[in-house]
Amino acid sequence: MFTVLVDALDTIQISKEDQMKLFSMLAAVLWMGNISFSVVDTENHVEVVSNEGLATAAKLLGCTSNQLVTAMSTRKIRAGNDSIVKKLTLTQAIDARDALAKSIYAHLFDWIVEQINHSLGMGRQCTWRSISILDIYGFECFNKNGFEQFCINYANERLQQHFNRHLFKLQQEEYLEDGIDWAPVKFVDNTDCLSLFEKKPLGLLSLLDEESTFPKATDLSFANKLKQQLSANSCFKGEQEGAFKICHYAGEVTYDTSGFLEKNRDSLHSESIQLLSSCKCELPKHFASVMVADSQNKSSQSWHSVVDTQKQSVVTKFKVQLFKLMQQLESTTPHFIRCIQPNGKQRPRLFEHDLFLHQLKCCGVLEVVRISRTGYPTRMTHQQFAERYGFLLLRSIASQDPLSVSIAVLQQLNIPPEMYQVGYTKLFFRTGQVAALENAKRKMLHGTLCIQKHFRGLHFRQGYQGLKKGAMTFQSFIRGERARIHFDNVIKRWRAAVLIQKYTRRRIAATMFNDQLKHIILLQSVMRGCLARTKYKCLQNEMESKVSHNKVQGDMRKNISESRVCHEMNGRYPHQPVITKLENRISKAEAALRDKDEENVMLKQQLEQYERKWSEYEAKMKSMEEAWKRQLSSLQLSLVAAKKSLVSDDVASRAARSDFTPAHAQYDSEDTLSTGTHTPEVIESRHHNHHPEAKVSAGNSDRRVNAVNHLAKEFEDRRQVFEDDAGFLVAVKSGQVGSNMNPDEELRKLKDRFATWKKDYKSRLKETKFNLQKVGTHDEKTRKRWWGKKSSK
Repeated sequence: MFTVLVDALDTIQISKEDQMKLFSMLAAVLWMGNISFSVVDTENHVEVVSNEGLATAAKLLGCTSNQLVTAMSTRKIRAGNDSIVKKLTLTQAIDARDALAKSIYAHLFDWIVEQINHSLGMGRQCTWRSISILDIYGFECFNKNGFEQFCINYANERLQQHFNRHLFKLQQEEYLEDGIDWAPVKFVDNTDCLSLFEKKPLGLLSLLDEESTFPKATDLSFANKLKQQLSANSCFKGEQEGAFKICHYAGEVTYDTSGFLEKNRDSLHSESIQLLSSCKCELPKHFASVMVADSQNKSSQSWHSVVDTQKQSVVTKFKVQLFKLMQQLESTTPHFIRCIQPNGKQRPRLFEHDLFLHQLKCCGVLEVVRISRTGYPTRMTHQQFAERYGFLLLRSIASQDPLSVSIAVLQQLNIPPEMYQVGYTKLFFRTGQVAALENAKRKMLHGTLCIQKHFRGLHFRQGYQGLKKGAMTFQSFIRGERARIHFDNVIKRWRAAVLIQKYTRRRIAATMFNDQLKHIILLQSVMRGCLARTKYKCLQNEMESKVSHNKVQGDMRKNISESRVCHEMNGRYPHQPVITKLENRISKAEAALRDKDEENVMLKQQLEQYERKWSEYEAKMKSMEEAWKRQLSSLQLSLVAAKKSLVSDDVASRAARSDFTPAHAQYDSEDTLSTGTHTPEVIESRHHNHHPEAKVSAGNSDRRVNAVNHLAKEFEDRRQVFEDDAGFLVAVKSGQVGSNMNPDEELRKLKDRFATWKKDYKSRLKETKFNLQKVGTHDEKTRKRWWGKKSSK
């Protein structure tokens, strides 16, 4: 079971280091049991025998062998300010050794519980809401009952009183306090037995502690004192030879007082506590610190005051722990599970009726059943009942207080009055009535749930139908795909089967042919042998000369060579594995050739498609280029015509100015023109300064020339740009220039840009022509007005 133990410690997350500490302390306790003592003098003083147990125990505790020997064989006695070392007797040394071992084991158990609680995260912050399980000792009665059975049965008596109080006393008190009709039920009370144990100063526990403090007291003197002090108690009976009998709730038990005093003392000396505090290991130091911390004043605590605390008797400690447990039980809501022993022999499938009935009577189970049948095991406050069953009312009542609602519910459900009672604060029900209420509640909830069920069913059925339809559609596609894949696999298998059959038939035919050829060769060889032998016999008989004999030998050599040639021809046929390999290679070569042919055909088709597309693109590009050229030529012709009209207008205006200027100059200043020394620029400037109409005409002419020149320059620039873009797209389409752009998309965008520019350019060209015509008309009017003014002058 060691592996299971280690797995359990790993599960509750106790580290490997702490596990080794735990096992070391357990091993130390076991090795301390092997430490022995030897008597050294007549006073029964002892010394510790140096053996393996002593050395190993000291090593595991983390101390030296001398320290362990001193703690087990000596004791310090304080006399004023001095200390006297006293050797122990054999009995005292054994008691000191056992006390140290039991103390280590007890503190080790507490340390394990502390580690488990820490690992599980249990602390004081969680104890306010918890579920605890108390597994009691169980009543013990053996042929010889000692100190242990005495303590266990005392604890059982206390727990039985707690059981009686909750199931008998408190329950009946609650009936009376709530004002219902109730006849009290009698039960077996163990108050007298508990008084026998706990009464002061003449109780069993007090007398045991008192006798344990006397140095010369014995177990027999303790038994005699019990007979003297407790003989008047009905639960106590004195026996012979140091025994006594106690009448427990479960029966009479006879106790033997042998070892009572020594087991009750079980004291741990200061030397043992000092030993634990001086150990190198952590756990012994921790145990010593716990012993110090258990005392009231930790700061002023000394080893001797700790020893005084440790000198408390076992019964006193047991009683304190038991009362602490009872205090915790009183603060909780208890629920009891009574276990019955089927037989006293501890055998399976054996049932002793008398023992079983005796336990039922002693444990008070029959009284509990009687109270449950005649009493009211189910209790609810009016508020709880109204909240739980108030919705069962079919009609609302005027008063909404919990008591009225509860009574209305009970009357509506026709609960018999003898099956319940109404108290001041609670409703008390007999067995089975809550089931009727729960049944009515369940029916009401069932009807509500049916409505919800049908609504949810309709909602989910609609969703399910949609999902089912989608799933069926999806499945149809999946099945179709799988069917197609299966069909492809069947076709491949059929082709493979045909191929295998072909090669198999060829191999069978080749095998048959080889067999027939072997048989024919064998038959030929036999026939030729027969013929040769026959001929040889004839020639041998007729051989008369050496020539004929040589001839016969030549024929024989010939036959032998022919047979050898036949055998060689028969051996030249290749073996079957070689044929199979060659056939496989031929089939693979044929398959590869077919694949290459198919690939070649596909490539040719793709090449033809690309050539057709290229021819189509080339034709489109040529048509677009011709259209652009036609449009550009038309624009160029219109531009030339505009230029010619502009030049003719300009020439006419210049001629008019040349005709007008000399006359006007002569009219304005004859001396200036006659000198002939002025430059043309000066003349033009004077002309412009003195004739505003001529100046305006010249400005209009310059603006017309600039506008036409600007349109011509824009036309040339745009033409060059469109030609470059078209040439680049042609190069990209033909593959001469590598680019990631789409030629078709770029060609469409170029066409859109050309159409937009063409439309805009035509509009501006028309506007320019209109302006030219307008300016020409204005000049003619101006000339007419000028000449008219000149003639009048």
